[in-house]
Amino acid sequence: MKLFHGSNVKVEKPRIIDSGRFLDFGIGFYLTTDFEQAKKWAKSTTKRRENGKAVISVFEISENDMDSLSILSFDFASKEWLQFVARNRKSIINDLTYDIIIGPVANDNTMPVITLYLRGDYDEDETIKRLLPQKLKDQVVFKTDKSLEFLRFMEAIEI
Repeated sequence: MKLFHGSNVKVEKPRIIDSGRFLDFGIGFYLTTDFEQAKKWAKSTTKRRENGKAVISVFEISENDMDSLSILSFDFASKEWLQFVARNRKSIINDLTYDIIIGPVANDNTMPVITLYLRGDYDEDETIKRLLPQKLKDQVVFKTDKSLEFLRFMEAIEI
């Protein structure tokens, strides 16, 4: 499987760093299978940090290696996905039950809906109803050092 990581620097040796930000799946090394999503992440990270250059680091992991890891996967924006994202967005949950978590991205387009849910303005059904028409990209989050050992750096692409 080919995965992309967007940042303001080339990342050859990924690490799990606590950024202090409340992200969808908590602390981890975030990647995506979608090149355009990684490009957006690279540009926004470079802008937010005000240094470096937008870079996409390309990695691969084999299906056999994936099979040897504990994986939580959300195929679409479900109630279970929404509850999991909400818990992580409210506070950092560094639950190492899973090596990898895969699921939709709560991105800039979805955050207004997620925010209204977190505030209690929308219930789960209304939130999911509003999220489903959006074409949500995926994120693949490596949560443990064990999982990072299987990632193979392939190349870096400056944007």
